[in-house]
Amino acid sequence: MAMTVNSATHRSVGEEKGVPIQTPMKAFQLGVSPGVDFKMKTIEVDGIKVRIQIWDTAGQERYQTITKQYYRRAQGIFLVYDISSERSYQHIMKWVSDVDEYAPEGVQKILIGNKADEEQKRQVGREQGQQLAKEYGMDFYETSACTNLNIKESFTRLTELVLQAHRKELDGLRTRASNELALAELEEDEGKPEGPANSSKTCWC
Repeated sequence: MAMTVNSATHRSVGEEKGVPIQTPMKAFQLGVSPGVDFKMKTIEVDGIKVRIQIWDTAGQERYQTITKQYYRRAQGIFLVYDISSERSYQHIMKWVSDVDEYAPEGVQKILIGNKADEEQKRQVGREQGQQLAKEYGMDFYETSACTNLNIKESFTRLTELVLQAHRKELDGLRTRASNELALAELEEDEGKPEGPANSSKTCWC
């Protein structure tokens, strides 16, 4: 699945092949169209309440066209596989490729191994997930919608990453604007004619 999340300040977070959300998220589910689910949630990060909209699109091949449309506005993405399915784990590389192609540059990503409560059915080791996340420079969590394991933590972390990236971008814009202003003032000063030289001096001796 894929998710795009818009906060109250119009920042967005997204999710690829999403985690089944435990309550209270289920209370916000709305059927939008086949292959797409919509949720809303307020998350508090560093004392700031961020209201997010989550667009959850199916990971099946027949929904790929829909999924790619939602990548374009995502600022954060969960790449999620099922720990009881080696096949879903192998699909991660394809999803990363799609994200790189269709999502905005600098989109934040987290790798999720879901269904961590089904240990007896595990086909993908935790170490495999950690190694793959390291290769792609992502944070990694194993989650369970049944036990609520790391559901809140992973959403909070992704929101933190998006906010950090947003602040870094704003700081960069401020620095660039300040540098451009300083350069403009320097050029203006250099373009001003110098005052008349005082060539004749009178000395009263």
